[in-house]
Amino acid sequence: MKKLSLLLVAALAVLAFSAGSVYAVDTLAEIQKRGVLRVGMEPGYMPFELTNQKGEIIGFDVDMAKRMAKAMGVKLELVSTAWDGIIPALMTGKFDIIMSGMTLTQERNMTINFAQPYILIGQSILLKKELAGEVQSYKDLNDPKYTVASKLGTTGEQATKRSIPKAKYISYETEQEGVIELVNGKIDAFIYDLPFNAIAFAQKGQGKVVHLDQPFTREPLAWAIRKGDPDFLNWLNNFMSQVKYDGVYEKIYNKWFQDDAWLKEIQ
Repeated sequence: MKKLSLLLVAALAVLAFSAGSVYAVDTLAEIQKRGVLRVGMEPGYMPFELTNQKGEIIGFDVDMAKRMAKAMGVKLELVSTAWDGIIPALMTGKFDIIMSGMTLTQERNMTINFAQPYILIGQSILLKKELAGEVQSYKDLNDPKYTVASKLGTTGEQATKRSIPKAKYISYETEQEGVIELVNGKIDAFIYDLPFNAIAFAQKGQGKVVHLDQPFTREPLAWAIRKGDPDFLNWLNNFMSQVKYDGVYEKIYNKWFQDDAWLKEIQ
């Protein structure tokens, strides 16, 4: 009986190991074999990823991806993907990693894994100029008389519904659509990530809208990968530490967040 039990335990252990092997992911090996790092992003979130006048995808995340591919010794392929399908596309292997200004949330973390955050942002408010004296913060917008908006499927939408539940809410497919509707007076406020709102205000909003630039949330952005790939996760975390140590991260950050020279490429 004891011998039978030991054999059964051994058999179950083999099955468990085999099952684990089936579901194991080795993205680093796949990238090396392919010779290409495939990065998924939605190019509409300034300054993280956007399209210039030549139709090229540029931005903070793009420069980081270029540096990452160089460190791997492979070529880079950017895979433009709609935001509402970006996580399913990652999980089905359309690309190796999401580098698209994605906020690390516990809900998303149930499905995918995140590397260590690379920047901390928050939600700010672009406001109709006529409301400048009336609305001082997100709390003042929490009234049925106001119509507020954000982008569909984002943490901006979640924060708006959570913190401003009494206001009438509208969602838009793109950030640009929301800003245009605000400038045209169709909504009272557009709520979205501070970096994007700051640039949108500088580009299209001065004299037309007001930017309440004190963020009312704190959100870490991070790169996302498929679950079951500890080697890739380890590599990404070490890569992030290295680029911060050697000054590469600071150089790229300053280019996109401290300087506005890149705006000429999209105007």
